[in-house]
Parts: sequence; structure tokens; C-alpha cells
Amino acid sequence: MGNLFCCVQVDQSKVAVKEKFGRFVEVLEPGCHCLPWFLGHQIAGHLSLRLQQLDVRCETKTKDNVFVNVVASIQYRALADKADDAFYKLSNTRSQIQAYVFDVIRASVPKLNLDAAFEQKNEIAKAVEDELEKAMSAYGYEIVQTLIVDIEPDEHVKRAMNEINAAARMRVAANEKAEAEKILQIKRAEGEAESKYLSGLGIARQRQAIVDGLRDSVLGFSVNVPGTTAKDVMDMVLVTQYFDTMKEIGASSKSSAVFIPHGPGSVRDVASQIRDGLLQGSHQ
Repeated sequence: MGNLFCCVQVDQSKVAVKEKFGRFVEVLEPGCHCLPWFLGHQIAGHLSLRLQQLDVRCETKTKDNVFVNVVASIQYRALADKADDAFYKLSNTRSQIQAYVFDVIRASVPKLNLDAAFEQKNEIAKAVEDELEKAMSAYGYEIVQTLIVDIEPDEHVKRAMNEINAAARMRVAANEKAEAEKILQIKRAEGEAESKYLSGLGIARQRQAIVDGLRDSVLGFSVNVPGTTAKDVMDMVLVTQYFDTMKEIGASSKSSAVFIPHGPGSVRDVASQIRDGLLQGSHQ
């Protein structure tokens, strides 16, 4: 019906290319236009001005001979003031862009090791964008953004990289665990040393108190009972202590059977041994 009344409609975000007898005349903006077809005017085609995206997957290898798939995302659009160039100069815009992307990626990535390729994704994307901008601006296209969205090495390479990372982390964890155990053992040894020191100090004070008590008893008895010697008093005190100990052992319900020699000679031997030990401790 539009052709019947010599009218044509151009949608928003599009332009139409007008020809007369097969020769380019002008670019029609969005809206309604008069197109006298009987005078040889016609619409050669429409061109979208919307932002378009092209995802390109390129296989290449790195400097350390690892094959990777590089996925690049190219965002581009046709320029309204150069719509005739965009319409006539390129027959397949997407194939042309893809060829330039392949060329730049296969020239950039082989110069880098695998780790460097991951780290320099932005530099690779910038190189692709600069090259496309120079090439496609002559054909009426603008390169808005270029992104390297993924770098995919072979599955075996990824597994090996994960194992290397896991081994490094396990090594760090083992070092930390060993250091913690070392500190724990040092603290335990310091605690045991302090405990033994305090225990020895307590035993020494206990023995000193016993010696002091016996000395006071001997001196007091010698003063109150004239004619007795210190040895006599010590023997009597030790024998008294001996019988008190025997009484406590027999009175305890939880004590085990204890077999010791008993008799006047045995008591004298025990007293002699205890006296010698106490006097030796007092001397030290």
C-alpha cells in the first residue's frame, strides 16, 4: 500500500538506503518518506544503527606452547553519517570483524606465557580494539568495546594448574602446622620445667621445716632433762615418729599390707638411717 501511494516508512534506530535506477541517492532517516517509484526511486535496503555484539572464539598457543581458546566479545554499530559506506563497502561485516580479531589475537598471545596471558587480558583486548577501530572506521562502523571474556586452556592443563596451586597451599598449611606444634612443645617443656622447679623448691622447704622442728625438739628436751645428749633425744623422737607412722598405716582402711623388719635392732637401724638422712640434708 505504501508503494502504491509512493510512501515508505523507516523504523526507529534504522536508516534506509535510497537509490535511483540502481545508483545511490541518499540515506533516509526514521520516519515517512515519499518514494516515487515510477521515476526509478527505490529502497536498496535498511541498515540498523543499534549496538551489536559479536562473540569470536579463537584457538591459539602461548609462548610456553599451551593451546588455549580465547573468547573475545566485540560490540560495534554502524555510524549514521557513514551509512552508505557501511551498506555498500562490506558484504559480510561479521566475517570481516572476525578475521581482524583472529589476526590480532594470534599475533599477541604467542608472545606471552600462559600466566601472563591471564594477567594481560586487558592489553590483548586493547590491541584488538585499536586494530578494529583503524580498519572498520573506513567502512562506516564504530568499535564501541572489545572484551576478552575468557581464556580456556586444555582440560589437562587446567587440572595441572589446580594441582600446583593445591600443593602450594598444602605446603604452607604443613609449615604452619609444624610451627604451631613447635610452639606447643616449647610451651609444654617450659611448663614442665617450671613445675619441676617449684616441686623441688617445695620439697626442699618441707625437709628444712622438718629439720628445724627436730632441732627445736632436741634443744628443748636437753634443757628440760639434764644429762641427756642430743643423740638420745633424736633416737627417742625418731622412735616415736616410727610408732606413730605404724599406727597410721594400721588405722587406714585403704592402706595396703606393708612388710617391714621389726624388733629392737631393726628399730635402731631405722632410727640410724633416718637420723643420718636428716643430718645429711641439714648439712647440705
